Amino acid sequence: MRQVVLDTETTGLEPEQGGHRVIEVGAVEIVDRKITGRRLQLYIDPEREIDDAAFDVHGLDAEFLAGKPKFAQVADEFLAFVGDAEVIIHNAPFDLAFIDYELKLLDRPGATKLLDVCTVTDSLAMARRKHPGQKNGLDALCRRYEVDNSARELHGALLDAEILADVYLRMTGGQLSLFADDDEALAETLGAREIVRLPEDRPAIAVVLASPGEISAHEAYLDNLDADAENGAVWRRRASASAP
Repeated sequence: MRQVVLDTETTGLEPEQGGHRVIEVGAVEIVDRKITGRRLQLYIDPEREIDDAAFDVHGLDAEFLAGKPKFAQVADEFLAFVGDAEVIIHNAPFDLAFIDYELKLLDRPGATKLLDVCTVTDSLAMARRKHPGQKNGLDALCRRYEVDNSARELHGALLDAEILADVYLRMTGGQLSLFADDDEALAETLGAREIVRLPEDRPAIAVVLASPGEISAHEAYLDNLDADAENGAVWRRRASASAP
C-alpha cells in the first residue's frame, strides 16, 4: 500500500476569502508501512504578500520566495507524486482548502480538487478518536510517541511531513508483516522500545473444547433460530457454504 504524508505552508489562513496561497509543499512516501526515502519539497512564489502571523510560524518571506516557480508550474509534479496514494494530513481540512483553491485557480481540464487524484486521511481526527480529551497537535503527539522534533523551531512543510510520518507509523502501531520475523521492520515501527520475544519452549496454550452437553444446548438454540428466523440460523448457512 502506498501512502504519502503531506503538509503545506501558506501566506495566511483564508484561501477563498483572503486570497491566501500555498508557499511550500512537503511530502514523504510510505510503502507497506516503510518510509521509502522518496520526498517532495516545493517552494512556491505565492504572487502576493505574506501575513506577519504566518511568517512568524514558518519564517518564509517574499524575498526568499522571489523567483521560485508559480503553483501552475509545479502542479503536475505535485499531482503525480500524490496520485493514487492515501494521503495523510494533520488537520486535513486546512491543507485541502488551500490545495483545492490552487487547483481551482489553474482553470484547466483535470483535477479541480485533491480528492480527484487520491484519498485523504486526517491524522488529527484519527488522533482525537484514539486519545479523546487530550492534546493532539503534532508536538503533543511527538511527546506521546517519543518522536524527536527538536529540529522544529519553525514550521516547515517537509520537516513536518517527516515528523508526521514517524508519528503516524507509531500511532497506527502493530507489526509490519503478518509473521513477526522481520526485526528491522518491527524496530522501525516500535522505535527505541525493546522487542520482547516469548521463549520457544513455553507451555502450549490450553484449548478447552465444548462438552457434549454444551454442544447439545447449542444445537437446540440453533434449532429455535431455524424455526423463528425467516432465513434460518446464519451459523448453519455459513457452515453449509464452507463445507467441502
